[in-house]
Amino acid sequence: MNTTTKIGYARVSTANQSDHLQAQALERAGCYQIYTDHGRTGRTMARPQLEVALKALRPGDTLTVWKLDRLGRNVRGLCELLEELEQRGIFFESLTEGIDTSTSVGKLMFHILAAVAEMESNLVSERTKAGLAALREKNGGSGAGPGRPARLSEVQRLQLVTMRSQVNPVTGNVWTIRDLAGFFSVSASTVVRNLEKHGS
Repeated sequence: MNTTTKIGYARVSTANQSDHLQAQALERAGCYQIYTDHGRTGRTMARPQLEVALKALRPGDTLTVWKLDRLGRNVRGLCELLEELEQRGIFFESLTEGIDTSTSVGKLMFHILAAVAEMESNLVSERTKAGLAALREKNGGSGAGPGRPARLSEVQRLQLVTMRSQVNPVTGNVWTIRDLAGFFSVSASTVVRNLEKHGS
């Protein structure tokens, strides 16, 4: 077990949710300072206290969390963060899963997570392509399609603006510029340009 300085990070999804249990566990683990984000979901990338915690860490320190999902629900994003910590010479510890990258077993678990992240990325990409194709078919082939100019009709522009604020049924998240570009078979710049025309 690594014995250097530990900095704890806790997160609760709603502003009125208590972080007491997480804080208790982190204190028992020996964290001298704990940073907490309130009202931040796992999918929210803007987590100001996590950024502060990351800046406070120095080589040889350990970032400790109560559970892996406190850092986020996306495996790929989690692995990228752990890789960044490793490059900075910072260890990572998750109390619930028993991960401690200062040990050989902990490092092995880290690399397993990285492999899972790569597999997840490939699967998501395949599902997205298949899902977008199915959606285009369902909507009567409203995408631009091969051989057609990278332009959108007025109807498609209105559909684009509407979809921008809706959830992509394939990914479960709000439609991104990239998703919309794939759906309509146009470039990302075309999507942005058309959204700007409608003030979106």
